[in-house]
Amino acid sequence: MSIQIAPSILSADFANLERDLKAIANADMVHVDVMDHHFVPNLTLGEPVVERICQVTDLPVDVHLMIEDPDRWAPEFATLGVASVTFHTGAVHAPVRLARQLHDMGVKACLAVRPAEPVEPIFDILDEFDMILVMTVEPGFGGQKFLDNQMPKTRRLRDQITARGLKTHIQVDGGVSPTTAPIVAEAGADVLVAGSAVYGADDPAKAIDQIRQAAQVSYKD
Repeated sequence: MSIQIAPSILSADFANLERDLKAIANADMVHVDVMDHHFVPNLTLGEPVVERICQVTDLPVDVHLMIEDPDRWAPEFATLGVASVTFHTGAVHAPVRLARQLHDMGVKACLAVRPAEPVEPIFDILDEFDMILVMTVEPGFGGQKFLDNQMPKTRRLRDQITARGLKTHIQVDGGVSPTTAPIVAEAGADVLVAGSAVYGADDPAKAIDQIRQAAQVSYKD
């Protein structure tokens, strides 16, 4: 697998989202954080904005739902033109049922794990998901410090995926930069979410290339 970069618009200028989406045209997808002020403390954006994002970018839109009751809301977001919907193990009641529902709607299903949550309980249902998101910060805010103690978890997940011959991607979100990209790639992650490192750079497109190149050198499947 090759490394994919998913810039997080949480670090973009919300007053100039279309401009900032065009600035990352060389990315592989757009990562959109939806927060409800309940599952996480922050509040971001909802369905009308996500739908408009899908209309103004040619990149696949990856929606990360940091919300309560994703069993109810994930299918709603799947109707907006997104490519994938990510929901959290700590919020979903029926992860397999929801994953299959999203697949029936033509959308990829992804499962997210917070730093304090182990990955072993989801090993038996890995084949139901297109991607597992390992959070390397506590979800809810951008610009946090990278938690390198999540790398053993990432490696265990990659080893399990490889041993079972699955094509499940591993996404890492939180503190990803040209410095930390090789660390997460070596642990087996192949989809890297980067917010501040992209939109905080003078040239977001160049920052994307730098993160991708730094990760690709170290990636081990």
